[in-house]
Formats: sequence, structure tokens, C-alpha cells
Amino acid sequence: MNLIPEIEASHDEIKTLRRTIHAHPELRYEEVGTAKLVAESLESWGIQVHRGLGKTGVVGVLKRGSGGASIGLRADMDALPIQELNTFGHRSTNDGRMHACGHDGHTAMLLGAAKHLAKHGEFDGTVIFIFQPAEEGGAGAKAMIEDGLFRQFPVDAVFGIHNWPGIPAGHFGVVEGPIMASSNEFRITVRGTGSHAALPHNGRDPVFTAVQIANGLQSIITRNKKPIETAVLSITQIHAGQAANVVPDQAWLGGTVRTFTVATLDLIEARMRKIVDATAAAYDCEVEIYFHRNYPPTVNSSAETKFAAEVMAEVIGKDKVDSAVEPTMGAEDFSFMLIEKPGCYAFLGNGDGGHREQGHGAGPCMLHNASYDFNDDLLSIGSSYWVRLTERFLAR
Repeated sequence: MNLIPEIEASHDEIKTLRRTIHAHPELRYEEVGTAKLVAESLESWGIQVHRGLGKTGVVGVLKRGSGGASIGLRADMDALPIQELNTFGHRSTNDGRMHACGHDGHTAMLLGAAKHLAKHGEFDGTVIFIFQPAEEGGAGAKAMIEDGLFRQFPVDAVFGIHNWPGIPAGHFGVVEGPIMASSNEFRITVRGTGSHAALPHNGRDPVFTAVQIANGLQSIITRNKKPIETAVLSITQIHAGQAANVVPDQAWLGGTVRTFTVATLDLIEARMRKIVDATAAAYDCEVEIYFHRNYPPTVNSSAETKFAAEVMAEVIGKDKVDSAVEPTMGAEDFSFMLIEKPGCYAFLGNGDGGHREQGHGAGPCMLHNASYDFNDDLLSIGSSYWVRLTERFLAR
């Protein structure tokens, strides 16, 4: 490994920041305390601070020399509505809220890099530190962009990291093109005419119709989408009726669609609407479909991904960088930033959970799990990567 000695020496300080954030988790758009901690830390290191972008977001600006190049580094700050099972010393002190996705670690790593760049950074240009709210379902990245993030703080490229359980601790995973999928949800309401269950011919059965719609939707994946294009259409809810001997007036089904391209998503949504309308008409029912596009696919640009992988190899060794990591059907709102700017989103291995201290919950150390905890051994790695990435990018 080729970690930065000053960052290694400040590991305990970065760890204290991380654990302080973990102990005081805040949900999307409520990150007031976390944003205050971030802003005051940046200001104490002489970094120019801008508050309130995307409601609770924080932006730090650090400029050296006369160079016109600029780089954006992003970390997310929000927690999840989960009751933590861990009982170790830095467990959540906020009931029903928990840093179960590692955003505490992401924030701490970027703070560690910001401190080093402010005190020791050798670069010519501008670094934009982006501390983003509401990644967990709130589209905080989009909110910051709409508030003028890239108009007020132009960048040539933007980069992000997410810790990833299951990848060996300290290893990087990255890939050109899609690395995470789009996230979309739907709800289909079928309205018919209720009847006695023994006399179904007197009504128009919305339950039967909903089942036919559910079956028909799977034909999109198997018969309309090209086999080499990846997509998931999962029906996760079907609700209807309250009594065994009554055909209800209404039924509804809902679920999610995930794709790696917008073109595939367009195809799926169009086919869904046609199948839903036609099936309902065939059984004399009325239907309403709600289809909402949450997050677009997270798509890494080629040049920036190659460049980032080179920096990763310099920091931890080429043998610890998987530059063709398997993409995931999970979603990430950093995708909105990559629509606006070229850049790269990467995974940093969090290990198998063996790092957790005594008092961890009985369960795997997976994301969105009540027994999860960020691996503090990654802090110096992530901070060193951010610094090397910045210095090399601005020296190009």
C-alpha cells in the first residue's frame, strides 16, 4: 500500500469523526447536526464553506494557484430509519435511526482528505468537496444540482465512493459504463364490480384481472427486451379483499423496475402500459397505472474510470483493484451528477464483518442491516485515494 503518512497519522482523528457521526444519525433532509459538524470542520481548516444547497447540503471550496481545472468529490451524509441492534460504544443514540449504509464513513473519509489537502495539498486548481444530503430515497444529488451546484461550483469531473460489504476490505471495484441500475416503482390499481364469491358471474373480478396482469408483465422481460440487456421487473405487492366469500371491487399490485439503460426502461414502461390497459379491457375492468422513475442508472464515463483505476492501483496496489467489477441492480443518486458531468463511482470493499467490535448485532454486516458497521480500516485508504486523485487530476 502507498498510503499518505500524514493521513495514516491522523487515523484516530478521522475515526473519531466517523464514530461521532454514526452515534448521531439523521434522516434525509434532516442532517442539520451532521452538516454543522462538516461545515465547522472545513472552516477550521481554512476551506471556504457554502451551506444549504439541497436544503442541508454543504459544499467546501479549496483553491490553489492559478489553474482553471476543477474536480468534484462527493460524500453522502444521511442515515436510514432502522433501529440499530449493535450495542458497542458508538451505536446510534437516536432511536429508530442508524447509519446502516456507511454514509458516516463516506463523510469521514472526505473530511480526512479535505484536511490534508488544506494543510499539505500540492495542486494547481480547485477542489469542490460535496457533502450531499438525502441519498436514501430523497434524491439529494438532484436537489443540490437544481439549487445550482454545478453552476456555482463548476467541475471538470465528479467522483464518488461507496463502501461495499462482500468485497475484501480495502480492495476497490470499478467498471466503465453502468455500475448501478436505475430505480423505478409502479402501482397498478384495478377496479371491477364486487360480487358474492359463489356468484362471480354477477361481477367483474379485479383480483383475477390483477393476476393476469402480473403474469403478462413478465413477458416483457422474456419476450420484449433483448436477452443481452439486463433488467428486473419484480412485483412485490398484491393487495385485495378482506373476506373469503367476497369478490372485492378493487385490487392493486406494485413493485419495482431496474435497468442499466434508459432505452430499456422506456421499452419496459411502454410495454407495461399497453399490457395493463389491454388486459384490464379484456376482463371488463378499469385500470390506473402509476409509474415513477426514482433514480437513473449510474453510468461511469470511460476516461475518468480508467484514470480513477490507475490512482486506486497507486494507492493500494494493482492486484487489489477489480476494474471490471460486477455491476449491481441497486441504485444510487450519484447518477444525477454523472448525467451532468463525466466522472466515476467506485466501490471500496468493507470486508465480511470481522472488523466489528464486541457488541455487534447478530447478523451479517450488509448494507441496510441493523447489525452493519463501517470498517474504520478503510478511512486512511479512502482519504488517501481522494488526495491522490485530486493531485493527479489537477496536474494533468
